[in-house]
Amino acid sequence: MIRLEQEPRPRRAKALGVYLGMGVIAFALTGGVFAAYGVSPWEVYRALLEGTLGERQGLAEVLRRTLPLLLIGGGLTLAFRVGFFNIGAEGQLLMGAVGGTAVALFLPPGALSLPLMFLAGAVAGGLWALPAAWLRSRVDVNEILTTLMLNAVAGSFVLYLVSGPWRGEQVQGYTYTDAFPDAASLPVLGDTLVHWPTGVLGAVLALALQVLLTRTSLGYALRVVGASPRAARYAGLPTGRVVLLTGLLSGGAAGLAGVGEVAGIHHRLLDPTQLSLGYGFTAIIVAWLARGHPALVLLTAPLMGVILAGGDLLKISFNMPFRVIDVFSGVLLLCLISGEALARYRVRWGR
Repeated sequence: MIRLEQEPRPRRAKALGVYLGMGVIAFALTGGVFAAYGVSPWEVYRALLEGTLGERQGLAEVLRRTLPLLLIGGGLTLAFRVGFFNIGAEGQLLMGAVGGTAVALFLPPGALSLPLMFLAGAVAGGLWALPAAWLRSRVDVNEILTTLMLNAVAGSFVLYLVSGPWRGEQVQGYTYTDAFPDAASLPVLGDTLVHWPTGVLGAVLALALQVLLTRTSLGYALRVVGASPRAARYAGLPTGRVVLLTGLLSGGAAGLAGVGEVAGIHHRLLDPTQLSLGYGFTAIIVAWLARGHPALVLLTAPLMGVILAGGDLLKISFNMPFRVIDVFSGVLLLCLISGEALARYRVRWGR
């Protein structure tokens, strides 16, 4: 007779083996999707790796997509560690872009333009997460639902701005604002779209959040609230304020990413579907893979950057729809989550 027994603390070697096995299953399942499309999976994976990591332009595309994931992923890792499941990073990114655009368009350009844009973006993103955090802390409303719905509201708000009051004077029917002045544009690496200051900001933020979480008394409170809210309340920790602070920090990080996109790539506010390639949702995978350690997004964000950049390659090289990459990342996340459950069980034979 075969039965499963729970193993609260699985061995690291076992957990690593399970995750690797589930990763192989994810690639096999996605390969089945490619094969059903009429393309050899081996050919797809080879093209994806060579076109992203093996070429200069491909590597630049990987870095470009890694930049917002670094910032958003770091904030979400902190939020998930506290048990605040913020699914609204996409909307917070958009609101951060709105905050940065307001500074670029309506304040005199100068040396302080970019710092003020990032400050305004962080504030806007954080405030956009605040209602969900407040509802969760005061009346225990599920933050997954509230943050998810706020995404749609943010997208509609941006669309209203770029097609209404903020619409450019000479855009000839397009829905975007006027271009930012030079002082409100981020420098890039060579002829690429890699706006390197955003990357530096993302790396510093990830390391700072790691130090906050592991080396400070506030971080201890955050970890206790995340591990056991009841125990935290019993110990007298201000769980409500901790959740509010977490919402502000994670939303603010996503807001910074929004500023990076408008100031580093587009140089204007535009339709939300063109502003973000779903970075807020992809960063959920980045944060989950980091397993509660913000510094690990320095590894997991580039991994997802490769997958996102590979989507363009598949579209061009094999005439595939870009959304096939969503299938890829979704299957990968599903398999890894399943692996977490499997790692906590062991097979027993006999009665």
